[in-house]
Amino acid sequence: MRQAQHLALAALALSLKPTFVVAERNLVPTLERSFDVCPDRPAEPIWMQEIPLRQAYQRVLVQDIYRAQNLERVVEIGNCDCATRFPSWDAAEAMFRESYASDERWEMLEASEGYNRRANAARTAAKAICDAAGNW
Repeated sequence: MRQAQHLALAALALSLKPTFVVAERNLVPTLERSFDVCPDRPAEPIWMQEIPLRQAYQRVLVQDIYRAQNLERVVEIGNCDCATRFPSWDAAEAMFRESYASDERWEMLEASEGYNRRANAARTAAKAICDAAGNW
């Protein structure tokens, strides 16, 4: 009886192995991003993409500024076309350079928290506007 159980488990394991191998072969990591909504959105500035890992908090801050500015703009003007929701990165970059570029890491992390709060405050209203436009 015990031998039959071992054989059954071995057969099950062997039958599942090809599935796992096929699944592993189909996973192809990529850094390319594709979007269902507003696929022509502007790419992050090159300097942000090439920032050293130890300074990634700078990139995160610019991303947080960008997100907050854009969600607030959608709510402010009541429009969620792609150019409004995903404009160029110029305004977020300018805000970072003017207000935060010389700050310490902890100051940038605090600023990121503030921009996340702003984005989250605007998110519900922006989502309703963007859902209606088919851009969420």
